[in-house]
Amino acid sequence: MSDIETASSGPVKQAPPAPDRQPSPKDAKKDAKKDEGFFSFLLWLVLGVVVLRSFIISPFNIPSESMLPRLLNGDYLFASKWSYGYSKYSLPFSLPLIPGRVFASQPARGDVVIFKAPPGNDVDYIKRVIGLPGDEVQVKAGQVFLNGKAVPRVKQPDFVLPVTANTHCYAPEFEGKDAEGGPVCNYPQFRETLPNGKSYNVLDLGRTPQDDTGVYIVPEGHMFLMGDNRDNSLDSRFPAIEGQGIGIVPQDNLVGKAALMMFSTDGDAEWLKPWTWFTAARWSRIGSVI
Repeated sequence: MSDIETASSGPVKQAPPAPDRQPSPKDAKKDAKKDEGFFSFLLWLVLGVVVLRSFIISPFNIPSESMLPRLLNGDYLFASKWSYGYSKYSLPFSLPLIPGRVFASQPARGDVVIFKAPPGNDVDYIKRVIGLPGDEVQVKAGQVFLNGKAVPRVKQPDFVLPVTANTHCYAPEFEGKDAEGGPVCNYPQFRETLPNGKSYNVLDLGRTPQDDTGVYIVPEGHMFLMGDNRDNSLDSRFPAIEGQGIGIVPQDNLVGKAALMMFSTDGDAEWLKPWTWFTAARWSRIGSVI
């Protein structure tokens, strides 16, 4: 019999099971430190996001066409939060932690501002500053008059807006085709220039009741705001009734200044078709200064 046969023919002894290892106090301390580090990281992360959004920059999206032609439905932009100072409206949920307005500065005519509109004060709006405290503002035949003087406006080529899920033509007279035969809207466009030299384009689609107003005198600490799409904007020409207008807005309601285009989509993207996430993006608008 070989040595191998002898070794394999004997009884096999089972090793006793190893006793369960209990964690030592040192291991427990290490685990506790890991948990503490993780929760500390989360706390600092949340705090950093809150500080960033409250005092530096914050993202906003454009849900309507009231600021055509500069801003389109489906635009996403960054707003600078420091431009006009800080109030409770700078904070998430408008928490009343800042009394009044600190580090306040007045917006300039022509600035595109984000603000909370009375009376609800819980929805973000975006409009252009036209009048400041002491100014007299009036609209006659669609032209803005500031302190009795007409704000110059010069006819421009029509604004051409492709028809997508985020856009539509207001009336058949504006419907057209682009060079490839795609549907577009052709809107009458004008270049307006304020007394401080700020220029921007506005749309004027025809005569509407809001094309002729009385004289508005802007009170101290307030501002007169208008949408660039003059015939489709519930702005300071309308009384401050929720869903019907914003009235003359207190500067304390300012949230920030529209600064930079972050992203833009025409609304044609579909979740189940990933390639449309790219084809729907308006790439040429990304990174543009407001």
